[in-house]
Amino acid sequence: MTQALLFDLDGTLIDSMPHHHNAWIEWHRRHGHPMDEPGFFASTAGRANAEILADLLPHLDAAAIDALAEEKEALYREFARPSLQLIGGAAELAALARSQGLKLAVCTASGLLNMQLAFERFGIGEWIDTVTSPADGLRGKPHPDIFLEAARRLGVAPEACVVFEDAPLGIEAARRAGMRAVALTTTMPREAFTGFDNVVAIVPDLQQFDLGALSPSRPNGEAHHA
Repeated sequence: MTQALLFDLDGTLIDSMPHHHNAWIEWHRRHGHPMDEPGFFASTAGRANAEILADLLPHLDAAAIDALAEEKEALYREFARPSLQLIGGAAELAALARSQGLKLAVCTASGLLNMQLAFERFGIGEWIDTVTSPADGLRGKPHPDIFLEAARRLGVAPEACVVFEDAPLGIEAARRAGMRAVALTTTMPREAFTGFDNVVAIVPDLQQFDLGALSPSRPNGEAHHA
């Protein structure tokens, strides 16, 4: 029985990934670093900035990494502030889930100021019961930590949770947590998610997701959408 829905934030509840992409492109340009755009975004979607930059610039100490990470996030907020939108169906799905007694959480690698921008604009804090992120001292995706901590706080077993994600690293984190997952193709194509046995639906946005598809009596294959 499904008892909780755990949502990634960027690319899942909010249409922020184009702004993150533009911010990373501008960051690389300013620092003179070459960038393989498809490879970079495929390998980093869902990861925390500090982890990405530590791999990119292993000679720098933690303080320098943190400063560069915040520079990138400031660029993101500059790009996002005028035009950030919710993913289609996000508010409606949250309201329907709450009306059915489900618990909700946001589980994200997003920084606190980025979360604040989205939460204040869209009232996301009123939809959910808890937020988990690397700011809590938890490892980022593909580690399962933020999903397992959300389940613990909600008092729900991992197998009773369904994760909503737009990145393969997030789907893998859900798999490691023993949780089913719904993949959104807002950031990456459908093919990026077909190898995961915990994926119960692949949808273009939350407007196209049928909450009734989470019934445990329905075979997984019937829950997939185009």
